[in-house]
Amino acid sequence: MGKMVFFDVDGTLLNSRNEVPPATVDAILRLKEKDVKVAIATGRAPFMFEFIRKPLGIDTFVSLNGQYVVVDGRPIFQFKMDPRHIERLLEIGKEKGHPFVFMSHDRMCATMNGHSYIKESMRSINVPEPGYDPEFYKKGPVYQMLLFCEPGEEKEYEAEFPMFRFLRWHRYALDVMPKGGSKAEGIRRISEYCRISKSDIFAFGDGMNDIEMLHFAGKGIAMGNAPDIVKRYADYVTKHVDEDGVYHGLIAAGLL
Repeated sequence: MGKMVFFDVDGTLLNSRNEVPPATVDAILRLKEKDVKVAIATGRAPFMFEFIRKPLGIDTFVSLNGQYVVVDGRPIFQFKMDPRHIERLLEIGKEKGHPFVFMSHDRMCATMNGHSYIKESMRSINVPEPGYDPEFYKKGPVYQMLLFCEPGEEKEYEAEFPMFRFLRWHRYALDVMPKGGSKAEGIRRISEYCRISKSDIFAFGDGMNDIEMLHFAGKGIAMGNAPDIVKRYADYVTKHVDEDGVYHGLIAAGLL
């Protein structure tokens, strides 16, 4: 197989208005015409970005920060969180009044109903507030969780749970995932499955959870709206997402 490009969703494919810019849509269609494989790499669960990938015909993706990986519509890797660790997380969260959200591949549910931190963070990515089911983790697989707390309050969780990574993506929200899991690890699995060399992998991203994949890819391209710490791991920094950064980045990478 030839070249493959992975795109983050929020702040990369989606602009500040939570829309995919027309120039980005056109660029992706042109990539597909050139037989460049197009994929998504995101912290979102699959059901949260169907509205992007289905119209664009994208059926290969790394979701839930590497915990649920799909190639050509078929899952090739799934990593579930240990229910015993989840229960301990919930115990501490209950003591501190911090809500959590459980995430499977097709649904998410919260431990508290109508919490303002959940509402605000979900609104920021244009995602409906999750349903309420504090025992969701007992009924099926959980691949990732969301913790809602003030900046700095996650430090006790980090000390108590060395088996997890806590990555903040909003003032009030963090991804909670198994340590060792990342978008980069998901991309590695896809590259091995599809027999694509690392040098033929391109990655676009803007967030803290994109650092590993930007470093792993043969060419990592940071969006102009990315924090400086993320840009340091990129081979190239393109324009802001609101200035058609994906389109310009693909041109700079020689893919268009």
